[in-house]
Amino acid sequence: MRTSFTGLPLRVSLLAALPIALCMGVMALPELGHAYASAFRAFYAATFLAWVVPLCLVQRRMWQRGTPARIAVPALLLATYVPSVINNAMAQAAAVHWKLVPAFQLRRAFAGLDGCWLALIAYCAIHALLLHYNALQHSRQREAEAVALAREAELRALQYQLHPHFLFNTLNSISALVAGGRGSDANRMIARLGDLLRATLERSEQREVSLAEELSLTEHYLDIEKARLGARLQVALHVGPGLLQAQVPPLLLQPLVENAIRHGIALRTEGGAMRLGIEGEQHLLRIELHNEGVPATSDERAQRSTAIGLANMRQRLETLYPGQHSVDFQMDPHGACTVRLMLPLRLAAPAEQREACSA
Repeated sequence: MRTSFTGLPLRVSLLAALPIALCMGVMALPELGHAYASAFRAFYAATFLAWVVPLCLVQRRMWQRGTPARIAVPALLLATYVPSVINNAMAQAAAVHWKLVPAFQLRRAFAGLDGCWLALIAYCAIHALLLHYNALQHSRQREAEAVALAREAELRALQYQLHPHFLFNTLNSISALVAGGRGSDANRMIARLGDLLRATLERSEQREVSLAEELSLTEHYLDIEKARLGARLQVALHVGPGLLQAQVPPLLLQPLVENAIRHGIALRTEGGAMRLGIEGEQHLLRIELHNEGVPATSDERAQRSTAIGLANMRQRLETLYPGQHSVDFQMDPHGACTVRLMLPLRLAAPAEQREACSA
């Protein structure tokens, strides 16, 4: 027996007796019109339904307490046998009253118990199956909730891992601007940093955001980098039609853009271009980021930073979309990098539609 009660409604437990009572009625049809046969059949069916109530409560109590099967089965057999004997005794007393038998015989109360005993045993078996099925469903639900909570905790940990890394890089840029005498650019970068941090913190508890929100946050970051690089940074953005409400993980694009600029475009004397394209392909969202760079160097810190960013992104995507995503990273001999992401395409309803539904 199961060791914890799963809350199967009592009415469901009692309704399990109705099919058996119906079978008892069907079995009595051939005996209709034979003296008192129909009356006895009706008596057994009525007493069966009456005994089901305390029997149901006893079985539920044993299930709740986790009674082992080696104890529960004999106990239930006894609990069904005693009512059957009582029913036989009552039926024999009625037969004596109607002068169908000459006298009451105690031994006959213990014989011919199939009229009620088998029905009660069948009810206990069906009730046990219902309890077991309900417990199994409850266990699966709890397991799914536990997995969801674990994934949520892992996703938040990975997301929070991005914040100090980004903040450290941005503060370094501000420090470089101040040291270079570019105070106005440093002030602009600080203002954009405040906007970006506020937007980031507002989304820190969300599993997914709209693509429009993610692009807005990425533009905040690009404003920061433009304050540092000026005309050396060229950005081209293309978003396919109807994709602004597509759902994506928060802080998905910003780390990719940051790596593209810091380990590619910023290292080029003449600067470079970055292209971000987002398209819908059937049920998938394809994101492709391409940036110009410099030939690969032995700068271990830059390589480690890029590897950490990609590993973090892969883990987040695997947590959110297990087996439903792909990540492809390519670098040519000249240092140009291309990152391609494929995610499930899920469109959220516009804000006005959600508000109308909630109202």
